[in-house]
Amino acid sequence: MRSPHPLRDLNEQTLRRRTSVKWQEHPADVLPLWVAEMDVVPAEAIRTALTAAIESGDTGYPHGNDYAEALAEFAAARWGWHGLDPARTAYAADVMTGIAEVVRLVSGPGDPVVVNPPVYPPFFDVVEHVGRVVVEAPLGEDGRLDLDALQEAFVRARSTGGSVTYLLCNPHNPTAVAHTRDELGAVAALAHEHGVRVVVDEIHGPLVPQGFVPYLSVDGAEDAFVVTSSAKAWNLAGLKAAVVVAGEGAAADLRRLPEIVSHGPSHLGMLAHTVALREGGAWLDAVLADLADNRRLLGDLLGEHLPQVRWRHGSATYLAWLDCRELGLGDDPAAVFLQRGRVAVNSGPTFGIGGAGHVRLNFATSPSILTDAISRIAHAVDVTSD
Repeated sequence: MRSPHPLRDLNEQTLRRRTSVKWQEHPADVLPLWVAEMDVVPAEAIRTALTAAIESGDTGYPHGNDYAEALAEFAAARWGWHGLDPARTAYAADVMTGIAEVVRLVSGPGDPVVVNPPVYPPFFDVVEHVGRVVVEAPLGEDGRLDLDALQEAFVRARSTGGSVTYLLCNPHNPTAVAHTRDELGAVAALAHEHGVRVVVDEIHGPLVPQGFVPYLSVDGAEDAFVVTSSAKAWNLAGLKAAVVVAGEGAAADLRRLPEIVSHGPSHLGMLAHTVALREGGAWLDAVLADLADNRRLLGDLLGEHLPQVRWRHGSATYLAWLDCRELGLGDDPAAVFLQRGRVAVNSGPTFGIGGAGHVRLNFATSPSILTDAISRIAHAVDVTSD
């Protein structure tokens, strides 16, 4: 029987045998705390289902709506939200692919898309990919949504004459902030006032320890879209499958989604994500407990070894947004951490306005690797300051 601590089951030697990008992008002397993969073995129910499918040759095309139905059941049980209608869903290969397709549905080439930097770098990439133009509404100094900045961005975007879309990250990546119902209600009201269509990435939602608010559960969000998957919470990024969920007022738009988009997810991906939602609750709870321990450990390690680094301890993901400006390492401390400490973290400037002097660190690893990584970073800072 596997231990109740998924993040303590694997050692570095075992992890280095992995062939995924997290463990293969950098040389073998680098500790990878960057891309959003967790250092875990998938839940037993998922492994059992995938093994059975492979052994029986069940490797064809996906069929049915079980994934969306499982998501609706999970949303009702975990978040108390009973408004997810599987009839208003579609599938895409992954969340960013789904977002790209939805933006195409609700806007035209050259239209503005509002984002909240610092934000997940592919938000910028996907807007460029679909031929739209980014309009920035930076987060506030507290790392939360700045509603005044958002309104100003909506007005500025509307002045272009095109259809305006707002890409919202809920919870926010990289700051790990879970937006409140009041904040999301204010977003919905602003979007309605300015005729803005909201498209929401909720992939980290299941990782919020408590109180996650799905955007479509908020009054006034009926014409919005949410795109999500089980990939982050159950570490299934390589098993491609995402769900596009339309609010009641967006159902007609969803019907225009090209059928070919639904060919993106694999059958095994759909199976794994469905099993995760229906049978992976206890495993997820164990991961959340380990993440809470690691979050406390990271705070203690920073306090001991890097007291100049500021961190707001956002609890909505397994990502830490670290303000390293007092270390005096310039706009991109990640480069120093990699070159001198042999620790890979994400470069803050890639997240847009507000990213300079910051790094994003993935603490979904073992306590021993996390401890070693912070020790290495502290040594790199000491060496640099000598």
